Amino acid sequence: MIKRLFLLLVCLFVVMIGFGVSLPVLPFYAKHLHAAGIPRETIAIHITLLTSIYALAQFITAPFWGQLSDRIGRRPLILIGIAGSAIAQLLFGFASSMTMLYVVRAFGGVLSSAMLPAATAYVSDLTSERDRAKGMAWLGTAVSLGVIVGPAFGGLTTREDLHFTLGLFDLKVENYAPPFFLAAVLMFLTLLVAFRWLPESLSSKSATVLAHQPALNWKKLGKPLLLLLGLTTIAQFGLMLFEVVFALYAQEKLGYGPVQTGIVFMICGSVMAVFQVIAVSYLSRYISAIIQVALGFALMGSGIFLLLMARSLPIVLGVVGILAFGMALITPNLTALISKRSGQHTGTVLGIQNAANSLGQVGGATLGGVLYAWQVNVPYGFAGVLLVGTGLVLGWRLKTRHGSDSAY
Repeated sequence: MIKRLFLLLVCLFVVMIGFGVSLPVLPFYAKHLHAAGIPRETIAIHITLLTSIYALAQFITAPFWGQLSDRIGRRPLILIGIAGSAIAQLLFGFASSMTMLYVVRAFGGVLSSAMLPAATAYVSDLTSERDRAKGMAWLGTAVSLGVIVGPAFGGLTTREDLHFTLGLFDLKVENYAPPFFLAAVLMFLTLLVAFRWLPESLSSKSATVLAHQPALNWKKLGKPLLLLLGLTTIAQFGLMLFEVVFALYAQEKLGYGPVQTGIVFMICGSVMAVFQVIAVSYLSRYISAIIQVALGFALMGSGIFLLLMARSLPIVLGVVGILAFGMALITPNLTALISKRSGQHTGTVLGIQNAANSLGQVGGATLGGVLYAWQVNVPYGFAGVLLVGTGLVLGWRLKTRHGSDSAY
C-alpha cells in the first residue's frame, strides 16, 4: 500500500508542476508574443486570465471526472490526467499567439482535472478510516508542493533561444519554451511509470457500493464543514494571488528576471516541503489543528504585506519564507479536519475541497491581476489585510470556544 501511495503522490506532484511552471515565465512570454510597446496593464490582465482559466476549467470539469472515476475506476483517469498535462505542456511551448496560449491553457485544465478527484478517491480506497486523514494530508502536501515547485522549475529552466538543424529543417526554440518542453518530458516519463506500476484501487465490489451510496447530506455534516471549505478557498486565494502577482511585481518593482523569480519560488517550495511534513507533525503534539490554521493565516498575511517593503533579495526570501510557513500550517491541517468531518463521503467531500481550491485559485489570479493593473501595490495590501483578518477572526472564535477542534 505504501509503495502505491508514494507512486500516486509523485504522479500528482508532477502534474501539479504543470499548473505553476508558467507563472514566472508568462510575463516575458506574453510580452514577447505581443507587439512592442504593449501597456503594462494589458500584459497583467493577460497573465492573470491565462492563470485563472486553467483553474476555472478544473473547477468546472472536476465533478464530472469524479463521478466517472466511480464507474470506470481511478487508474484510467489518473493516466488521462498525466497524458493530458504532458500534451498541454508541449503545445504551450510551441504557442505562437496569445489566442493559442488561452486555448492550450484551457485544454490543459480540462484534462489535468481528471487527476485530482481520481487521486483523492485512490487515497480513500487505500487507507482505513483511521489513517485516512494522514493519507489526505500527504495528498494535500503533494498538491501544494507541485503548485509551488512549478514556478521554481519554470524560472530556473528558462534558457536562451535554441536552434536545431535536422536535414532540411531548421527548428528554433524560443528562450521561454524550454520549461514547458522539460515539464512535458517529465510528465511522459511519469506516465510510463504509472502505466507500468500503478494498479487500480477500486474493486468491482467497491464500485457497486459507490453506485448505490446515499446522497451527501449537507445538513448532517453541518456548518463547520462549510467554514472549513471557505477557509480552504481563502488560503488558495492568497497563495495564487501571491504567485501570479509576484511574477509581475518582481519584474517591474524589483528588476527580477525568470531566474531570480524562480529562486524565490524555490525557497517558498522548500519551506513548505520541510514544514508541511515535519513541523506540522511536531506542532500537533502541543497545538490543535485549527489553532495552527489560524496562526498560518496570520503568518501568511504578514508575509504578503511585508513584501511591499522588501527590496533586497535576502529580505525578499525571508519574507516569502514567512508566507510559505503560514501556508504549510494551513494546508495539511485543513485537509485533515475536512477528512475528519466527511464521514462515509470522504472522497466526495475531499473532491469538493478540490473545487474549493480551484475557486480560490481563479479568484486570486483574476482579482490579483485586476488590482495590479490598477495599482501595483494594491494586490498585496488587500491580500495581507484579508489573510491576517481571517486569522484574527478565527482566533477570536477559538478563544470563545476554548480552542477546540471539535467545533470544526
